[in-house]
Amino acid sequence: MEKLLQVNDLKTSFFTHVGEVKAVRGVSFYLDKGEALGIVGESGSGKSITMMSIMKLLSDNGKIINGDIYFEGKNLVKADEGEMEKIRGNDISMIFQDPMTSLNPVLKIGDQITEPIIKHKNMNKAEAYKRAAHMLSLVGIPSPEDRMKQYPHEFSGGMRQRVMIAMALSCDPKLLIADEPTTALDVTIQAQILELMKELREKINTSIILITHDLGVVADVCSRINVMYGGLLVETANTDDLFYDSRHPYTWGLLGSVPNPNTLIRERLKPIEGQPPDLLNPPKGCPFAPRCEYTMKICMTDRPPMFEIGENHKAACWLNHKDAPKVSSPFKRGDK
Repeated sequence: MEKLLQVNDLKTSFFTHVGEVKAVRGVSFYLDKGEALGIVGESGSGKSITMMSIMKLLSDNGKIINGDIYFEGKNLVKADEGEMEKIRGNDISMIFQDPMTSLNPVLKIGDQITEPIIKHKNMNKAEAYKRAAHMLSLVGIPSPEDRMKQYPHEFSGGMRQRVMIAMALSCDPKLLIADEPTTALDVTIQAQILELMKELREKINTSIILITHDLGVVADVCSRINVMYGGLLVETANTDDLFYDSRHPYTWGLLGSVPNPNTLIRERLKPIEGQPPDLLNPPKGCPFAPRCEYTMKICMTDRPPMFEIGENHKAACWLNHKDAPKVSSPFKRGDK
């Protein structure tokens, strides 16, 4: 398949009064056209900063230190702000984490959706309003013409998230980045939003990067999943392989913290003990080593490479070395 996005050895740091926070420490991945890719990991793993680096929306103290970000062959790292303004909201759109605060509370919904349409699609206000109403209808908001005259506080959390999705898709982007799109929504609304994203991808053929800390969220939407920890990519695999043949202990920890809907027995979830690494002083070896029950001496001193497991499957764990003790995933097909 044709690659839409290619990220090579991305390193992003934040320079603070206490030192350099190495938030992303050499991440490489790709996204095919029309594909849905999940990026999972706990808070602070570098998921959102990787996406903000792609959009070049870092705060003033943030900087891309190294790497290349190719979008349709164009290196975004070298693009100036004028070029990025043409890309953001047009070719690449992003749904930010909190729908409650992402919308401007003093502007009507219609004005907020039409702004990017007028800017990027060269439409007049009447044409943009017609397009915006169509997008609201597409994401399941009834009476869109009337709703466009309302303010964000007149919408529920789920409806606000639908507005954010409509706004993000209003210019037919080639890539939609959804950063925790179901956070702070109840379970029923979560399911509706995820189903909506699946339907829109099939209708519009937009590529999607779905960022979350919840493996259950990406299981039904994404064909491939990247797992991040400590600013690094620690495993990448097709969704089935990640759930049933994962090869990194951190992935096992994430899977162990997901409730099993297929059993009537109430099982205690197994948390991952310990704390994430300090990215002011990142460890020399594997960042997960202090929390891992399979840690060997080499894990503390040498960062593992991405070992090839199979087609589209790699894992950065010394357990995958040919001379390492054989440890298999505790999760088998049918478990989750």
